[in-house]
Amino acid sequence: MIGVVAGLFDAGLDVTDADLIVGTSAGSTAAAQITSATTMELLSGILTAAPQQRTGPVRSHAGPFPGSVVNHVERTGAIIAAAEDAVDMRRRMGAAALELDAASDGSMSERWRDTVAARLPSQHWPERTVLITAVDARTGEPVAFDRHSGVDLADAIAASCASGSPHAIGGNLYIDGGYRRNENADLAAGHARVLVLSPFAGRTRHPREWGTHLAAQVDELLARGSRVETIFPDSDSEHMFGANAMDPSLRPPAARAGYDQGRALAGQLTEFWR
Repeated sequence: MIGVVAGLFDAGLDVTDADLIVGTSAGSTAAAQITSATTMELLSGILTAAPQQRTGPVRSHAGPFPGSVVNHVERTGAIIAAAEDAVDMRRRMGAAALELDAASDGSMSERWRDTVAARLPSQHWPERTVLITAVDARTGEPVAFDRHSGVDLADAIAASCASGSPHAIGGNLYIDGGYRRNENADLAAGHARVLVLSPFAGRTRHPREWGTHLAAQVDELLARGSRVETIFPDSDSEHMFGANAMDPSLRPPAARAGYDQGRALAGQLTEFWR
């Protein structure tokens, strides 16, 4: 996502001036980054960072996946398969996260918050409107944090990225905002133009009849009068996502691929955005 936005910018199209930026899960980190540092600085930081290799258990956002990424996908897949609808699924995901939390020593949220905070150019909410999505682990209700929510930016992002154990904010516990919808693009309803960056190319693990998939969100936006454009990884970079998405060694090539794609798309998106 950083690469795409940087590529657009370098080709003359600055989409970081949007009236509203919605960030979900890993996208919440990107949303905070592009509103507090220049895209070219962010891209340079990715490309010049020391190479990272995946070692030991992969840490899923607010803590390690139970066993492995594969086990986590299987566990959550079973929850999705057993759920009656999206509301029931979020409640079940929350209950499963609470079980993980009960089995922990209680320090995971603090450690995860420190990890998230280290990725942010600024610890302060930007003055512009940024929504960071999450789900209340106890009720299954979606929430959208902003600078008026009384929640620190690092905590909001830690909550939005908590697809394993829940993240604690005060007396509340939250899980990944992607359990509402992967992109949550529908939160931009009422805006004239909506640009959606979807690393998973609009795919969802939820049954289509639940209406959580990106195509349904786009239909909702169009029905409200918005113009919508979507950006998906191109065929040369799709292999970096899915099960490989947690591999830190893929971060630089993913950013380069995004940058090239952003530059290539800038011309056709300029009229749409302006």
